Amino acid sequence: MLGYGAVLPFEVIYLHDGRGFSLGIAGLVVGTLTGVAVVTAPIAGAVIDRIGARATVAAAGLFLAAGYAGLAFAESPPTALAAAALAGAGNGALSPSQSALMTALAPRELLHRASAVSRVAVNVGIGLGGALGGLVAGFGLKGFMALFLANAATYVVYVAILVATVREDVPAARVVGGYRRLLRDRAFVHFALTNIVLIAVGWGVLAWLVPPYAEELGLAPGLIGLLFLANAATVVLAQVPIVKWAEGRSRVGALALGAGAWVGACVLAVLAPGGTPTAAYLCLVAAAVAFGLGECLHATAFLPLVADLAPPELRGRYMAAIGLTWWVGLALSPTLGAQLLAVSPSLALLAAAALSVAAIVSLLALEARLPAGVRLIPHPRTTAPR
Repeated sequence: MLGYGAVLPFEVIYLHDGRGFSLGIAGLVVGTLTGVAVVTAPIAGAVIDRIGARATVAAAGLFLAAGYAGLAFAESPPTALAAAALAGAGNGALSPSQSALMTALAPRELLHRASAVSRVAVNVGIGLGGALGGLVAGFGLKGFMALFLANAATYVVYVAILVATVREDVPAARVVGGYRRLLRDRAFVHFALTNIVLIAVGWGVLAWLVPPYAEELGLAPGLIGLLFLANAATVVLAQVPIVKWAEGRSRVGALALGAGAWVGACVLAVLAPGGTPTAAYLCLVAAAVAFGLGECLHATAFLPLVADLAPPELRGRYMAAIGLTWWVGLALSPTLGAQLLAVSPSLALLAAAALSVAAIVSLLALEARLPAGVRLIPHPRTTAPR
């Protein structure tokens, strides 16, 4: 995440300013990084169930390394698109295979804690990477190239550590039914569809709707950047305490409470223009913190719930399917949100709040569909190891 965080804010800037691509072409290249992932994620799920998560993670890391190294030297749009497609294939495989591997390695009663530590690591890596990347990007084209090569190197180092230290039992039985069995799991499908809304609001609003809204309020880019720092700091500081507080409590309750925090965040953002510039900014800071708290609650229940619903022989497919909900949610938020922003920023934020309320209703209905044994977040002191 350190290398990824270093390049994430500068992908479009590098392609546009550093390589001279038009904004449209630069956006197409960056869109390929996620667009290809939508295609490769379901394929990766089947691969995980056939050869194991560890091997799939390693392959995904090498695809990402090759793709970002190629982007460092991409002097033409076709070359950049080819490199982005390689990295996109890695993106689609990395998330579900990492999730499946974590599920295989962490005992069930500790999986929610492992997920929390992972979430903290992601935010620390992206935050530090973004700060370091901003310094290196100041050196122009050579600085951008160095960032992309450094990101490629971090994936190689990651794969080397993975291969050297991690062991996993490779699936032995042939999978029967595959995705057809997954689609017959009504509780999982219900949760997956609800999660699209949760991701679109919980992550998409802060990433794509708040910045242009804040700019319209007259905030400088530096102050907008501090909103993201406040969000990341909230996750780093609050994730582990929230996980420990949630142990023994309802998973659906934690998810619904997280969605409620996002309702509050959207309302705080809507209230921002009502006072002085300082008061408006403080409202947005509070909203960024509320988004972070919602992320913590979501992370506490999300991965362990999917892991418990997934039969062991279909774990890869379940992780790939739930990973798709992230890509879809993150794609819908800027696509639909931008249209509402053009009409009214307040309308866009209130619509996001309404969607979050609908997600809460859906989550509460999900409780009855869940098997009794997966409804609560395990408590290590009261749960027997598997």
